[in-house]
Amino acid sequence: MSYTSLEIWKPSKELVIRIHEITLSQLPKFEMYEEGSQIRRSSKSIRSNIVEGYGRRHYKQGFIHFLFLAKSSADETLDHLNILWETHSLKNAEIYSRLSEDLDLLNRKLSRFIDTARKNHKQT
Repeated sequence: MSYTSLEIWKPSKELVIRIHEITLSQLPKFEMYEEGSQIRRSSKSIRSNIVEGYGRRHYKQGFIHFLFLAKSSADETLDHLNILWETHSLKNAEIYSRLSEDLDLLNRKLSRFIDTARKNHKQT
């Protein structure tokens, strides 16, 4: 088994790709290096923290720590998305709505995964 089979990694991978593409095609040029750069980095951090946590899965506290970092990055990504929407840099309501829903779903999956890891993860 690898981190790529985790139910939380798959949607994080898809979000990174979509956010990357959207920020390069849907935002004004000046936002590509401002808020666009921020949302790309925070979305990549979700995925990277899941991977790093998986690498420490045999150490319960380290594993859970990185899962919380992934969850925090998901919250940060949603905030950057909201900023883009509120400042009218992102104008496509369908894209905004879909990304918001997907981030919310990923956040809930991360919360459930963390709860399960806290209950069931055995330290080796």
